[in-house]
Amino acid sequence: MVTAGSGPQRRLYELMTLMKAADDRLSKGIASGELVCVYWPPRGQEAIAAAMGVCLRPNDQLVTTYRGLHDLIGKGVPLVEIYGEMLGRQVGSSRGKGGTMHIARPESGVMLSTGIVGAGPPVAVGLAMAARRKGLDRVVVASFGDGATNTGSFHEAANMAALWDLPIVLLCQNNRYAESTPTEHTMRIERLADRAGGYGMPGVRVDGNDPLAVTAALGEAVEHARTGGPTFLDCVTFRFRGHYFGDPMAYMPDGRLAAAMDADPVPLFGERLIKAGICGRRDLDEIDGAAVRTVEEALATVLAAPATPAGELDRDVYADARNCPE
Repeated sequence: MVTAGSGPQRRLYELMTLMKAADDRLSKGIASGELVCVYWPPRGQEAIAAAMGVCLRPNDQLVTTYRGLHDLIGKGVPLVEIYGEMLGRQVGSSRGKGGTMHIARPESGVMLSTGIVGAGPPVAVGLAMAARRKGLDRVVVASFGDGATNTGSFHEAANMAALWDLPIVLLCQNNRYAESTPTEHTMRIERLADRAGGYGMPGVRVDGNDPLAVTAALGEAVEHARTGGPTFLDCVTFRFRGHYFGDPMAYMPDGRLAAAMDADPVPLFGERLIKAGICGRRDLDEIDGAAVRTVEEALATVLAAPATPAGELDRDVYADARNCPE
């Protein structure tokens, strides 16, 4: 079980602040016309990804989605490689060929970012099965949204993970909207965690805006995966910038977004650290400033890098078994 002492709590805030700064800068650049890319912002969901950064080992693996900027940062993918991929530069993790939806970096354990809702869990089950068959001490986390739990692919993956007791955590970042449709219009149950009972696995619901609560729940799920099998983790959160950047969010009831933003997990956690005596106001200002500098330096490196040439199109088409990671 992971316990969030003063060191891990500070690390959680550092990760959350970097995720927020990276999202803010990308959103600002797209809005002003400085940057051109498609983007699905995870702003508001930082606590969940930061917990992954604290709970997962370097050799643990992650399958995430197109709304995965924060997850990638939490799993240790360099920001230059993330921005580079989004902006089509050779410094991207796949030399700019994957784009925002398909960022992967096996060296950091990020095996897939998928643009198809519900497509990640079956791949994660395959990775977990491989780890089990090879006798590796490795856990796989599949990160997805609430809408994915309504797909057949999620059902099949959850059933197989439970049947075979695989070392996997099915982590739902439940931001309460599947694109523009609220969860109450797509399912009868109120608690997504209750779905786990149908597969015979533990189901845990947690406040996805509380990094300490997520860290505790995810830590237990990861340890259970190493020795016992899968867990379905329902992290209830909210997204602040709609389904895609520029989404007018006409479907959002008046006041709901404002209420969610009043509970912004990043500044609220900073205040908790001050009250607990873990950080002072100056410490938080330094962390915030360092995050902004890191983002600006990464973006400057990416913008100075060459664009991906057409000659890259026929590279990396086939895997070389001799160079595949274990």
